[in-house]
Amino acid sequence: MRIDITDADSVTAAAAATGDVTLLVNNAGMASSATLLTGSMDEVRATMESHFFGTLLVTRAFAPQLIANAPGAVLNVVSVLSWLHPQVLGAYAAAKTALWAQSDAVREELAPHGVAVTALHIGFMDTDMIADLDTVKTDPAIIAAMALDGVEHGVVEVLTDEMTREAKAALSRDRIAGAENTFEAWL
Repeated sequence: MRIDITDADSVTAAAAATGDVTLLVNNAGMASSATLLTGSMDEVRATMESHFFGTLLVTRAFAPQLIANAPGAVLNVVSVLSWLHPQVLGAYAAAKTALWAQSDAVREELAPHGVAVTALHIGFMDTDMIADLDTVKTDPAIIAAMALDGVEHGVVEVLTDEMTREAKAALSRDRIAGAENTFEAWL
């Protein structure tokens, strides 16, 4: 089924065409290298529309089905950039951070209805989006297996690699100046 997550009519039509959804995977998005201070505002807005508002629109449209067919689950594909915020990817990082917060808030709303929400945090996955980056990348099949295992076990967050585990751990430590706690350190 083709869907444009930034178009309410498209999302409504997709939800109307189904009826027995028990697992919603929110994996749509766009790459953006817009910085927050000097990048195109149109690109910053489009990035937020795609990652945050589009995901929310889809989740809201499918929530009634998920609740009616509970137990159910939502899997939001987030990013390690919800925790690391390099200026060269400011719009993308801000959108993924907002999606992480959305995942937490929606989890609380859906939990009483028997619907779990899992956030999948990924560092570098071997996809077309980062094909040009010369770094270690995880096989998408491995990521998918980890994600489904996390959903099956009701895990709140799935941390797919050392980069995501270290970034998450760094949230509770004082911010230290230096490359060891930056996105660039992983490249």
